[in-house]
Amino acid sequence: MHMKSRVIGGALIVALLTQLSACGSIFFPDRRGQIEGKIDPVVAGLDAIGLLFYIIPGLIAFGIDFATGAIYFPEGQSAQIDPQKLQDTIGTDGKVDNVRLKALIESETGRSLPLDDPRLIQHKGSLQQLAAFGLQPAA
Repeated sequence: MHMKSRVIGGALIVALLTQLSACGSIFFPDRRGQIEGKIDPVVAGLDAIGLLFYIIPGLIAFGIDFATGAIYFPEGQSAQIDPQKLQDTIGTDGKVDNVRLKALIESETGRSLPLDDPRLIQHKGSLQQLAAFGLQPAA
């Protein structure tokens, strides 16, 4: 029985330590020292996983990330593009021009996405989705 309680205790300690280490200050140490900005959904999601399994480590992870500023995107970066700029990527036929979209994403985020990859899955939108973003159908 003594060995069984040691194994359970060890597993609990390992689980708690992994949840404490699942915070943005460990994954993104270059973000420390920020005061405000847009919250990075990846870091917030990792912290929320800690809340799902263990409340105290999850709260500690959120507290550390907000206190150090590691939960915020770096200065000048965001995960969104202005819908007005997206209108420029729609061709005269009403379809999205992948070349323009790729150039816009590169200029706004500084990252290159493989939009010409044959494995890319494109989904069709509806008029309601366009209206939600303030866009008008071109056709």
